[in-house]
Parts: sequence; structure tokens; C-alpha cells
Amino acid sequence: MKTQKVLSQLGRQQEYARLKAQLAQIGWISQGSVQNRGPGAGGTCYPWTRKVKGKTVHVALSKEQYQWLKEAIANWRAVKKILAQMQRLSREELLDRKSTRLNSSHRT
Repeated sequence: MKTQKVLSQLGRQQEYARLKAQLAQIGWISQGSVQNRGPGAGGTCYPWTRKVKGKTVHVALSKEQYQWLKEAIANWRAVKKILAQMQRLSREELLDRKSTRLNSSHRT
């Protein structure tokens, strides 16, 4: 059982290191959403929508801004996903350490 726990801790540490490396490679980030409505849709072709202090804000973008922001928003979503995985691994590590201490203290 102890060998299995050491292997799971090692695997968790390797996964955590992999996620940290992914975070280091992420480019610019931004919240919100963008749309490509195309010409003739009425209104702006490339709207960016986001929340600021609880209120929805709309900004008209150029095509270049739209392309840049689309990638930044995708990066932000990737960051949130990676952070959620890192939090899960951190909780697992904490609980493993806590149960190890409890088990060793009950043996005496």
C-alpha cells in the first residue's frame, strides 16, 4: 500500500510539473467573448462582450483586434482549466499527507 501511495504522489508531482510548464507557455489572456458576425449582419462585425463591475460592456473591434482577442480568450479558458486541475492535485496531495500523518499517529 505504501509503495502505491509513493507512486501516486510521484505521478501527481509529475502531472503538477507538466501543468506548470503549460501555464508558462500561455500567451496573452483576456476574459469575455468575441463574435465574427460577418459583413451585412447589421451593427459591428466583431463585437467583444465582457463584464466590468457586474455590468456587460460591448466594444467594436477591428478584424485584427478580433483575431488577437479570440486567441487571448481561448488562452484564458485554458488557464482556468489548468488551474482547476492544479487545485485538484493540490487537494489530493493535502489529503494524502493528512491521512499519512493520521495513520502514523494512530500506530503509537
